[in-house]
Amino acid sequence: MTKPIAIIAGEPNSISSEIIFKSWKNKKKYLHKPFIIIGSINLLKLQNKRLKYNINIKKIDKNFKLKDYNKNELLVYNINYIQKVPFQEISSKSNAYIFKCFDEAIKLIKEKKILGIINCPIAKEILFKKKQMGITEYLSKKAGVLGKEVMLIFNKKLAVSPVTTHISVSEINKKLKKELIVKKAKTINNFYIKNFNKKPNILILGLNPHNHSVKKKSEETKVIFPAVKLIEKLKIKIIGPVAADTSFMLLKKYKIDVIIGMYHDQVLTPFKALFNFNAVNITLGLPYIRISPDHGTAHNIVGKNIANPESLIESIKLFNSLK
Repeated sequence: MTKPIAIIAGEPNSISSEIIFKSWKNKKKYLHKPFIIIGSINLLKLQNKRLKYNINIKKIDKNFKLKDYNKNELLVYNINYIQKVPFQEISSKSNAYIFKCFDEAIKLIKEKKILGIINCPIAKEILFKKKQMGITEYLSKKAGVLGKEVMLIFNKKLAVSPVTTHISVSEINKKLKKELIVKKAKTINNFYIKNFNKKPNILILGLNPHNHSVKKKSEETKVIFPAVKLIEKLKIKIIGPVAADTSFMLLKKYKIDVIIGMYHDQVLTPFKALFNFNAVNITLGLPYIRISPDHGTAHNIVGKNIANPESLIESIKLFNSLK
């Protein structure tokens, strides 16, 4: 049996436990690699009882062995967290607990106990307070590869990747560099070659409406078009830059695998309109595999037992297929 995947329980007062339980209940349909949970066993037991899943939850520690893995038990690598009721309002109370979960997961990766991580949703605005960043940037900084990471929102039919991620719109044009665009295209191309044995067809977008700016030199002419020329020299299959407003109309014509946009919502908004929960967030460029469901904490439906586990299940299925 291979090493397990670790699923970090994420924000304790979210839909995370519900989608974990639902994924566990449906594991026979997709599970090839075993998985463990990193989080508070006491809280998970409370939530299990509240949501009425009747799952047998067992505590493990860093000395666990694969022989301890039992298909009828949900194994939890315990991180202490005190909460007396199953669900509360999301607050900064859980910040230290969430960071501890990530720290322990990284230790387990370094000790070669686990293959990598899937993290359930967290409330970024509360966890990182005034810092504009997400888990993508946080893990990249901890691994010493900040700036080299790539956020890839993946579906088998299409993936999208923003060059800039969790920053203000006013900062986008300052962060765009041709070297950055080239690095991200190379990382995406290598990922597809390694895991899917193919060179992806990449469509790259401009920044301005209709790729036009009243400025003497636009971002397209200064940065994006020169980056495309450099990418072409690397024998990477790329088209563009094209105007963002018509880009998703070109998918079938050019058999596009990946769209690279210049900022977060430029590509994620239309992508989510197309694929809803059937997508996952992969961080490329880390020394390990990190995937997460492509949705938030859904605080408005916490504890109601109506959360959709599809994105977490897709995360686990993708992990099963990666090399």
